[in-house]
Amino acid sequence: MARKRFKLTRGILFIWLFLAGLILFLSPQKITNKCQFVFTRIFQLPLKISRSISLSAQTNRNDSDVISRRKFIKLQNHLANLQAQLTQTEEKIDQVTGMKNRSGLEGAKILLADVITASLNSLHCEIIINRGQTDGLSTDMFVLGDNSIIGTISQLSERTAKVKLLTDPAFKLPIKVNGLKTNKILQGAGNNTAKIKLLQTKYKINVGDYVYACKKPGYLDQPMTIGKIKKYTRNEESSLLWDVTVEPACNIQNLNSVAVIIMNPQIQAR
Repeated sequence: MARKRFKLTRGILFIWLFLAGLILFLSPQKITNKCQFVFTRIFQLPLKISRSISLSAQTNRNDSDVISRRKFIKLQNHLANLQAQLTQTEEKIDQVTGMKNRSGLEGAKILLADVITASLNSLHCEIIINRGQTDGLSTDMFVLGDNSIIGTISQLSERTAKVKLLTDPAFKLPIKVNGLKTNKILQGAGNNTAKIKLLQTKYKINVGDYVYACKKPGYLDQPMTIGKIKKYTRNEESSLLWDVTVEPACNIQNLNSVAVIIMNPQIQAR
């Protein structure tokens, strides 16, 4: 007698799986735990492989995120640097505009420069700036700091210049004191001070009076602030003269940038 072939249908398979699930559901927890451990041991290798693949994919995603974050920070810092440069440029533009609006500088070229080094002591009071002959500078040009004259150019190279400050013992300049009709000579005295030479006691002066550099054709069209009277006493050698100490109108020691006055830029360019 031929054996009758058994045919497994979807309905029968569903019933078997349903009954198996129902049996596991109603079985005690000890039995289900054993079944779980048996399943884990049987499929241990595939599970490990699957977990490794999952961790590898997650690590790759994290590495990609880190690189992207670094790029973002780099671009963000670059943007911050550009913003700082823009702010500095705007400040320099405002500074130049303000200088040109001063009386006597309308037709002048104001060339900004950075201070490279400074030598400030009792013997030498000089700074070196990052502008030179290629920028149209020449000796004796006036140099400004905080809208006041701090000295003149004494030496030049192609790309740098030495500025002799008004406090240098070798510095001399015709000046006038606010309210006085006479011109005198200012000479540096070192240690951030200068002296007014041969000012008679018949002239009335006060502490805080402004001292101005006199007009110098081709270099300065109008008097400009150079400092203030710090103190004055009768000269020890002559009671008819004042011993006048002048301090600069700005703190030269803290200057990081200065400006050079080029009164005739067209002539200087030739």
